[in-house]
Amino acid sequence: MINAVTKLLRGQYVHTNNTKQIGKNLYLIDLETGGFKNFIGCYVIKTAKKTMLIETGPTSSIPNLLCGLSELKVNLEDVDTVTVSHIHIDHSGGVGTLLKYLPNAKVLVHPKGGPHMVDPEKLWASSQSVLGFVSEICGKPEPVEQDRIVSMTEGTINLGEEGKLTFFETLGHASHNLSFHENFNNGIFIGDAGGVYFPEFNLTSPTSPPPFYLEASIASLDKLVSYRPSLLYYTHFGKTDDAIRRLRGYKAQLLMWDKIVQSAVAQNKSFEQIVECVLTEDPLMNMLSSFLRGHKIYSKMAIENSISGFVEYAKKVQMKKVA
Repeated sequence: MINAVTKLLRGQYVHTNNTKQIGKNLYLIDLETGGFKNFIGCYVIKTAKKTMLIETGPTSSIPNLLCGLSELKVNLEDVDTVTVSHIHIDHSGGVGTLLKYLPNAKVLVHPKGGPHMVDPEKLWASSQSVLGFVSEICGKPEPVEQDRIVSMTEGTINLGEEGKLTFFETLGHASHNLSFHENFNNGIFIGDAGGVYFPEFNLTSPTSPPPFYLEASIASLDKLVSYRPSLLYYTHFGKTDDAIRRLRGYKAQLLMWDKIVQSAVAQNKSFEQIVECVLTEDPLMNMLSSFLRGHKIYSKMAIENSISGFVEYAKKVQMKKVA
């Protein structure tokens, strides 16, 4: 196994010192996908009885993930569970590649996502269509063997040391998003249910690519609040405190975007005009605008794709009104 990992890493640019402990039994690996820091993270829960990963990032980041696990002195044979919030390739595209180095690991995923991990061809085609050049940065997913997939929508995993991980559906960003609550630190891994967090600014923005489900997103945020978490763990990117205030703030931001976009669509504004409306009328986006426009990936994902999701949703709403 060590030789196989060495072969994977040889000749590739991998990062070191990209890990840190962020809580009791909890570590964060910055995958530095595409060379970008604070973009995608993999979380590692490590106890005397359990080693598990939450999110793998895309295929292209697996060398950095393996390097991070080495820094944390994780024995790859000890990893028994890999959990993914959903199957978008920036979150879980690397699972098939990673499992080659984790001989004892099973993958926990939403039932709607499992088939696309076994046969990722449609997922890859969809990713190329929606993400464009970002999909090439992430890399094509490799298939996952059916017998290594555990499909669940809710349940609990025993972590040892009186710890447990409770998982549940948080739909909206995708129809197959799961979130995971850990009781060591009272934190929730939210996938993309709570948006994208920018630690440089201590701000969030929506992540709402089409098809986006606003009502489901709002219901998921209410569900997350009901767990009364102290901390949130964003895949994009990092740990935050004051969790309940942030979740409620994100809910208000989604409703604001809906109001802005519904009005703009009703006025038949162009997509470029709608983008300007969102970036100027949402105070948080106004503060993030320069950063997002200048970021190779976020200019596509956090602006173009996210606003497209709201535009598509608004058009569906208005078609129903006409009907």
